[in-house]
Amino acid sequence: MGAGHVHRLYLDRASPVHRLPPHCKLVAVLAFVLLVVATPRERMWAFAAYAVLLAAVAAVARIPFGTVVRRTAIEVPFVAFALLMPFVATGEKTTVLGLWLSESGLWSAWDILAKGTLGVVASILLAATTEPRLLLLGLDRLRMPQLLTQIATFMLRYGDVVAAELGRMRVARASRGFEARDVRATGVLAKSVGALFLRSYERGERVHLAMVSRGYDGRMPLLDDVGATAGQWSAAALLPAAALLVAAGAWMGI
Repeated sequence: MGAGHVHRLYLDRASPVHRLPPHCKLVAVLAFVLLVVATPRERMWAFAAYAVLLAAVAAVARIPFGTVVRRTAIEVPFVAFALLMPFVATGEKTTVLGLWLSESGLWSAWDILAKGTLGVVASILLAATTEPRLLLLGLDRLRMPQLLTQIATFMLRYGDVVAAELGRMRVARASRGFEARDVRATGVLAKSVGALFLRSYERGERVHLAMVSRGYDGRMPLLDDVGATAGQWSAAALLPAAALLVAAGAWMGI
């Protein structure tokens, strides 16, 4: 994996969280999410405690609260689905603000919203504190199959290239007076998509041939050392360890 590729989700800060090795953060986030999912939904205080833990991580990492809130918009479809559940679920009904809602639906909606939001925020913090290329290197250190990490690497590197090609095609259409005003433009847009696919495929063929000519044998060379010390593993374990205490209290019915 070669030169860096700074993604717009990454926020460059000088913080202890940013300096942690990527595989340590990946394990910590995975363990945290699993503990959140395993927490009984009736223990609302536990989810508030998890939120406080994530807020502490964001503060240490110097990630603005507003940035985190804006990026949680990605879960809007799941929020809409959760809000429908009290209306469509069966079972005993209860009155909320004059509306007859399903009790099981309310609990299910809360479960999705609480656990989903915490998982999304944890992922946002991971993306904001770790460069994409380092995340891929971290997955390599965790013995993720090479084929998957290489596919992700090429998606990362050439996603912007394909987007730029699409932008040039849009400019070319506009320079010829094309405007997508109604359904009659569907044919032109479909041809543009086909042309984009062919150009991307041909570019991929050229890139692969170039890699083979330079000795590519199915494995990408690792140009960065992302090893971790015992102290770094301990620092990364603070979040899941605190979450484990919260989860243990929830399981014991505190």
